[in-house]
Amino acid sequence: MDDQTAEKQAAFRAVLHPHRSLSPRGFLILMSAIGAVSFVTGVAFLLIGAWPVLGFFGLDVGLVYVAFKLNYHAARAHEIVELTPETLSVTRVAASGTSQRFEFNPYWARVRLAQWPDGRTDLKIASHGKEFSFGRLLNDEERRDFARALQQALSSTRDGAAA
Repeated sequence: MDDQTAEKQAAFRAVLHPHRSLSPRGFLILMSAIGAVSFVTGVAFLLIGAWPVLGFFGLDVGLVYVAFKLNYHAARAHEIVELTPETLSVTRVAASGTSQRFEFNPYWARVRLAQWPDGRTDLKIASHGKEFSFGRLLNDEERRDFARALQQALSSTRDGAAA
């Protein structure tokens, strides 16, 4: 590998995904449990003569299913942060698949992490008097960790460029 190829390789690369605590297997178990409880309860109402209630229980299960599917679709959104000696780039990919790429000079880019007393955070890249928000897919603790990692990678890249 020559020096130019090594220089163009990413010194730091991270893919930021939103957190989803329910796995596909967990989703199947949850939907099965909701469906079973709704069915048994609906049949009980049917047996006492309140047959329309059975349909509403089915509607509830359908609405919960649709809500989870929309949530999983939104989870396809992600951001890719790449740092090379020449550029710091953030590629934002929407759930629909469309993407936007933002580039910064790593020498001038600074990581800004705003923290509020209640624990909320906001992560930005500042460069030439402008700020770019990113990392909104992460929770507050993940933003703190990522800010430290990106700051360290930027420092290392600047130190390596100066040598």
